[in-house]
Amino acid sequence: MAMASVQLGRQSSIQDSPRSPEAKLGMQVEDLWDVQEPELSPNEKLNACFESIPVSAFPIAPQGIEIKSDASLADAVQILAQNKILSAPVVDVDAPEDATWMDRYIGIVEFAGIAVWILQQSEPSSPRSPSSPSGAESAIAANGMASVAGLGALGPEGASITSGDFFEALTSSEFYKNTKVRDISGSFRWAPFLALQKSNTFLTMLLLLSKYKMKSVPVLDLDDGKIDNIITQSAVIHMLAECTGLHWFESWGSKKLSEIGLPTMSTKEMITVYEDEPVLQAFKLMRKKRIGGIPVIERGGGKAIGNISLRDVQFLLTAPDIYRDYRSITAKNFLIAVRNYLEKHEKRSPMLSGMITCKRDETVKELIQKLDTEKIQRVYVVDDDGSLEGVITLRDIISRLVHEPRGYFGDFFDGVLPLPENSRV
Repeated sequence: MAMASVQLGRQSSIQDSPRSPEAKLGMQVEDLWDVQEPELSPNEKLNACFESIPVSAFPIAPQGIEIKSDASLADAVQILAQNKILSAPVVDVDAPEDATWMDRYIGIVEFAGIAVWILQQSEPSSPRSPSSPSGAESAIAANGMASVAGLGALGPEGASITSGDFFEALTSSEFYKNTKVRDISGSFRWAPFLALQKSNTFLTMLLLLSKYKMKSVPVLDLDDGKIDNIITQSAVIHMLAECTGLHWFESWGSKKLSEIGLPTMSTKEMITVYEDEPVLQAFKLMRKKRIGGIPVIERGGGKAIGNISLRDVQFLLTAPDIYRDYRSITAKNFLIAVRNYLEKHEKRSPMLSGMITCKRDETVKELIQKLDTEKIQRVYVVDDDGSLEGVITLRDIISRLVHEPRGYFGDFFDGVLPLPENSRV
């Protein structure tokens, strides 16, 4: 009887409002959910539903942004920032018209790779690089900038290393203006990239976005050798938010975070940066630990004063003058400068929302709605005193939605889509 009342309420709410593409997709899952074998667990039912839907059914992203390989790094940063995207495929301008997708694209440029490039301009020679000055160091010196040494051991005492005018000098240099996107291809995570065909399933896509830590999954149209769609973690969370009221979603989304094992990371395992440490230390830690964001903690306490994500590296390159008055760019100074800048130039930005937090007793549905509304990648879990207890990312949520059957991928990674020698899987 209770089941009938839930379904009637769901049907009424959907009929009363226009159906978005995501809601229609949710209805497709609902229809499949209703015909699954009754002895299956809810998790097994969801796996079966998502395995029955091709990724071609996922709503097409509104913008199909591609960046040419001969575009400058400065142009690439502007394109990513203006379109509010984390990454974009890079098209080889020398590829013939009839090139396959493997030859058409050289990879995906992302803010993570740009952060690596910035760190390379700031670090001294390492065992992996020549002992003599690199091209980057020579170019920086030629443009009146001292090479920034010692980043490997940055701490509070080294905060002055990243002086307030460093990035203004870097971005005005001919070296920065002349660096092409293809010149940083060594920082691309996938080269060209791991992609799906339109016939691959939702389950495959969800597993890649969660267990296999991909931020986005390109979907290829093999007939014309081009990308048909790019599905991001954020797009999946938005789809889930649009499924509120559907039985399959409510049966999962009504659970408390603690019931599904979230957060997975304890306070001791969290990667943090103190407010008086150099901001570049935050980006270095994110890249080293392969994470997308890091909380900024007050010195001498356990409370967070803000969050820095890989996306925020754009503010070091698009608005370098905002740090001019700072003797050093610490994590705290970075947060203050960027927020002041956004208050003048942006009506809405995750950086202006401050620290978005939740409690362990909130439901999955409440968290999904918060993530979707605020357009953020992670939420920090706090106790009643506001001290950090953990972090929950988009990937964590998706990983609780599906599970990988034994032997599911087989030789998918090393057989179906062979990767070039310089790929970084």
